[in-house]
Amino acid sequence: MPHTASLLRVARRLTLEFSAAEDLVQETMLSAWRSFHQFQPGTNERAWLFRILINAAHARGRKLRAEPVVDRSAHQPGFVIGVEIAEAFDAISVEHREVLMLAVVEGFTCEETAGILEVPIGTVMSRLSRGRLALRERLAPSSKTVGKEA
Repeated sequence: MPHTASLLRVARRLTLEFSAAEDLVQETMLSAWRSFHQFQPGTNERAWLFRILINAAHARGRKLRAEPVVDRSAHQPGFVIGVEIAEAFDAISVEHREVLMLAVVEGFTCEETAGILEVPIGTVMSRLSRGRLALRERLAPSSKTVGKEA
């Protein structure tokens, strides 16, 4: 159970809803417990758990396809900057969100991230670069408000 906090953090960004993220982590842990015989000793158990989480999130996404976006600003009025960052992060594609969460937030290497997502390392590097660029663009001040501060 030492990795549940990290799993929940990533699940939260993949599902955009806290209760769904908790369910996803529970589903991940149950799947890991049921599939423990497939775990190969000496390999990275954390990466193995995140692979299960990503698979569960993709399966859930196929079932639900689109979840409503929650307006966080009404619930946390004092955290405007945090809300803007969260909204920008939630607005980028799932592929970019997955890579950013695993590589930047959780600290997996590009090679480990590629293994978790089952994509080539070049794809991870590309998604990482494009995801960061998408966040920068979404967080950049708009041209409408830049000149109207006076």
